[in-house]
Amino acid sequence: MSNLYPLLERNQTFARTGAHRGLSPIPEHQVFVISCIDPRVDPAHILGVGPGDALVLRNAGGRVTDEVINEIAFIAAVTETMFGDDAPPFEVAVIHHTACGTGLLADDNFRHSFANRIDTDETQLAEAAVTDPTQSVRRDVDRLLASPLVPGRVRVSGHVYDVDTGLVETIVSAAAEASR
Repeated sequence: MSNLYPLLERNQTFARTGAHRGLSPIPEHQVFVISCIDPRVDPAHILGVGPGDALVLRNAGGRVTDEVINEIAFIAAVTETMFGDDAPPFEVAVIHHTACGTGLLADDNFRHSFANRIDTDETQLAEAAVTDPTQSVRRDVDRLLASPLVPGRVRVSGHVYDVDTGLVETIVSAAAEASR
C-alpha cells in the first residue's frame, strides 16, 4: 500500500467539507510565507494557516533562492495585473528554524558527498546551511530587499521558529523594512 493512501483518505473528508469552495487566489492575510520543508515547521500548524489564508512556499532551510525571488516577482505581477495601482501590499515572511537539517551542509564530509551526488558546487551548498537561524534569516531578508525583482510595496519580515518551545520570534520586523 502507498504511504500516501491515508492522506488521500483525509482528502476525501476535506472535499466533503466544502472548505475549498469560494477561495480567492489572493490570500486573505496578504502574506507569502517562506519556510523549511521540515515537517516540524509546517505553517498550517505553527501559524495556524488555513485554506486561503496565505501563500506558502517551502524548501530546504526556508532559504531565499533565485527561484524564490522569481516566485515572489510572479505573485507581485499577478497581483498588480488583477488590481492595477490599487494592488494590496503584501508581506513576505521568511521563517528559519532551530535544529535545521540543512546544518549538515556545514559539515565538510557531508557537503562534499552531497555535492558529488547532485553534481553541484560545494560553496553554494555551504551558503545554504542554516546553523544560526537568526543570522541566516537576516541575510535572506536583506537579499529580498536588495532584489530589483521585488517591488518596493512588498514588505519583508524575518522570523525564527524554535522547535523546542514552539514559538516564533520576529528577528526583522516588516514595519521597519517597509520604507525601502
